Amino acid sequence: CDVIFADSFGHESFLLKAAKEFPEVQFCHATGTTAHTENVANFHNAFASIYEGRYLAGVAAGLKLLELYGADITADEAKIGYVGAHPYAEVISGYTSFYLGVKSIVPEVTMDVQFTGSWYDEIGEKNAAIALIDNGCVLISQHADSMGAPSVCEEKGVPNVSYNGSTYEACPETFIVSSAINWAPYYMYITKCFSTGADINANWCGGIEEGSVVLTGIN
Repeated sequence: CDVIFADSFGHESFLLKAAKEFPEVQFCHATGTTAHTENVANFHNAFASIYEGRYLAGVAAGLKLLELYGADITADEAKIGYVGAHPYAEVISGYTSFYLGVKSIVPEVTMDVQFTGSWYDEIGEKNAAIALIDNGCVLISQHADSMGAPSVCEEKGVPNVSYNGSTYEACPETFIVSSAINWAPYYMYITKCFSTGADINANWCGGIEEGSVVLTGIN
């Protein structure tokens, strides 16, 4: 293979090692953080400005709160929860953007965040969602890919904004919308660079404008 693409945060150290061993092969890593400091010519990082999608998902969540509680929403009715993975910049920027999106519609909103310490832990995400709901949160979003939080929301009748894909089929009564990363623009970018001999950026990031950040249909 002339170009190798890795799609997990945990792959980075191994991909970097391979890039140093095989300098003629291009290694492109999704969600990585070290290409700009390692200065290995054939090693590249890429991500998406997913905070853009999370902000818009927050706007949809705010509209849902108004639908449920009306314009005279109280502080208790405007309390939402967020199931986070790790306390990393990616997660923090995501929940901050989501919160600001909700706040643009419901200025009174407050938000609790609970971390699981894992990128994928269905039981941990389920327990975090339960704890947030038990603590008075009336709407839940997440930086987590499993069905843990959405399934709890469906069971308890709490509106949910999921991540990286619609949960409508499994959670038709509570799914609102989902923001997601679309890697197709980056695939097209790296293959075009390789086929034309152009340099691949050490760090690449696309947003809504590039088609790298998308939202599902609203339920």
